[in-house]
Amino acid sequence: MAKLPVFLVSLITILIVAFTVYTQSPKSGLEYKPGAWPAGDTAVAQAQHFFKLKAQTPEDVRDGPCLSNDLMPGWVADLAHKPRLAVDDLPENQCSSFLEGKAEHFVELDPQGNVIRVR
Repeated sequence: MAKLPVFLVSLITILIVAFTVYTQSPKSGLEYKPGAWPAGDTAVAQAQHFFKLKAQTPEDVRDGPCLSNDLMPGWVADLAHKPRLAVDDLPENQCSSFLEGKAEHFVELDPQGNVIRVR
């Protein structure tokens, strides 16, 4: 009989840990929170640096083109609108590395350089 309470406590602990890990995961769809994901923080800083460099060029970014296909290993940086516009979903305005599965994470910035999503 003493094994049942230990089993139940273990099971509850496992479920709580699994839920916490899932909800803190960058792929869970939750809003990005600075400081919660070090790799995400680095990617955001790098994307905003690329954005500042791009802003100094005459290139028109109003359609939300890919900012970098190689932001850092496994990451891209994309420009989009908030709220999202149809032009943001055109393949020519998305990062090919992400579309082709070469990168699994992205930072999405708006045309002013503010973070929209990090995944």
